Amino acid sequence: MPNLSLLLSQAFNGLALGILLALVASGLTIILGTLGVLNFAHGALFMLGAYTFFLIFSRTGSFLIGIAAGAIFMFVVGALLERVLIRWFYNRPPEDQILATFGAGIVITEAVRAIFGPDTQHVAPPVWGQGATRLGFLVYPTYRLELIGIVAAMLALLYGVLYRTSIGLVVRAGIEDARMVGLLGINVRRAFLLVFALGVMAAGVAGMLYAPVVAVTPDIGDSFLVEAFVVIVIGGLGSFPGAVLGGLIAGEIISITSAFNSAYSEVMLYAVMALLLILRPQGLFGSEGRV
Repeated sequence: MPNLSLLLSQAFNGLALGILLALVASGLTIILGTLGVLNFAHGALFMLGAYTFFLIFSRTGSFLIGIAAGAIFMFVVGALLERVLIRWFYNRPPEDQILATFGAGIVITEAVRAIFGPDTQHVAPPVWGQGATRLGFLVYPTYRLELIGIVAAMLALLYGVLYRTSIGLVVRAGIEDARMVGLLGINVRRAFLLVFALGVMAAGVAGMLYAPVVAVTPDIGDSFLVEAFVVIVIGGLGSFPGAVLGGLIAGEIISITSAFNSAYSEVMLYAVMALLLILRPQGLFGSEGRV
């Protein structure tokens, strides 16, 4: 039976993991909800963000430059991916989208493996994130606490874009009825390009922020891809608040369960997802009839 200190530590780990999952899932749910595209390359894009940050940070030594330049790079990658590949699959069956994006993810992963090799890469936390912070009777890594605050600020910024700007209005309208948005004279193709690029950038930035926490490998995004889809199921398709709450729930389930038995952490997550699908198929914040 874990003691109180371990449970509190795991709760903070769950918060850090959950809010990171929320950032990854927010990009994925925007793409899926607006464009109807099952982007199975999302995990590879998360990994690409981590390697991009590793490369820039190792050259400049600046955490802020690494994040800013990496975010711009990932936005460009998302725009190119949408123009070259994704736009041809908007009206194609889901299985075609899965094959195309899964293939794109494999290409990205193997390209990174060819460039950087299969060995793990390590990214040191910034100077202001090193060491540990005492929280009452709990000592916790400083960078992980700062990670929670940074990602929370980014989610708040993304919320502002989605709910307080005209671009966000188009995105949310597209989630509800993309055809009607086009009939209103809005350049749907440009909006779709922006939506996909923003979703990719969210995944990439999440990978950048996670890089100092774990060893960076070409396969680092695989588990995040699966867990991000679970978060969307829990939170509800196309719902930004659902992605945030679903991410926090998933992170806590994984971490708290690991305190008792790490072998059952993901089993418990999928069990909760299955139970929710039975009781509320549309998710916590989803609407009935959404597919």
